[in-house]
Amino acid sequence: MRKYGRTRNDFRVRFAFAFFINSGHPVFMRHLISLKEQSADDIREILDIAATLKKKYKAGETTDILRDKTLLMFFQKGSTRTRISFEAGMTELGGHAICLDAAKTQFALADFRDEIRAAMRFGDVLMMRLMRADDLALAASFNQIPVIDGCSEKYHPCQALGDIFTMAERSGGLDKVKKVAWLGIENNVSNTLKLACAKLGIDIVLATPEVNAASIDAELNEVADGSGHVKKTLKIKEALRDADYVHTDTWMDVEYFDNGSVRPQFANEYERRKALLMPYQLNAALIDTYAPQAGIMHCMPMHVGYEISRDAIEHKNSVIFDQAENRKHVQKAILLWLLEKKI
Repeated sequence: MRKYGRTRNDFRVRFAFAFFINSGHPVFMRHLISLKEQSADDIREILDIAATLKKKYKAGETTDILRDKTLLMFFQKGSTRTRISFEAGMTELGGHAICLDAAKTQFALADFRDEIRAAMRFGDVLMMRLMRADDLALAASFNQIPVIDGCSEKYHPCQALGDIFTMAERSGGLDKVKKVAWLGIENNVSNTLKLACAKLGIDIVLATPEVNAASIDAELNEVADGSGHVKKTLKIKEALRDADYVHTDTWMDVEYFDNGSVRPQFANEYERRKALLMPYQLNAALIDTYAPQAGIMHCMPMHVGYEISRDAIEHKNSVIFDQAENRKHVQKAILLWLLEKKI
């Protein structure tokens, strides 16, 4: 198994090894932060583990490989699928998951470095859904236990792996996935998806008239965009031509709304985004016209009537709810891969 690569500016080279006091020898510790630190072989291995786990789950076979292990889950940002999939997954692996809501902890009262180092003493893996990717990198740099980015402003590696797994499953193999199209806005989800595609040799076309400024990672863009597999266009027909999958994500921020109505202070920005991005809405007419063979994808939650239409969600090509289900199997695979446990 190819465990680690040696590339300049590689995340692992910066902080992915620690010294175990008892042995005095350097050992590598795995983290999942941005997918920059994973090789193509690493990604394939995680996907293979997920496929085996899903097969065993469907067959009713027990996979309690992580008995007496604890997953710590820390949320600064709200979550539905991330929490459910990790918690259910850890249960199926025979372990236990502890959920910490940032608003109900003492992190706000103390230095993050101190609180997180103390918290990690109580678990075997730490998954965090944070506002800042830098805080995840800081936690990982202590090399106490493996750290997972469950979603930050720059990355969403768990989602990207789940999406690739869903594509491979529907297409009958990873080698059958040739092209992915992304519509709307570039963000944390598109970052890690395009990087995964680039590493796996899958073409991805971004039809995105806007980039979420907070999500920009110049190093990630250099690696992905320099692969030859990432292209950009504002022409929807060109983006969707021969696409195997068409993916999108929200481009209206949750804080814009109050009980379904647009808040006055966000009215101008709401109208600007709507005018700019509505032509890139993922809907049934778009699929039927330009990519009738393509699977329809969305990482959820969905803002119906904005980035996606109801007829796209209910379309015969939709794999959106398969995506959601597969998050659990991929999270389980991530946990086993990080802890280097065999099935």
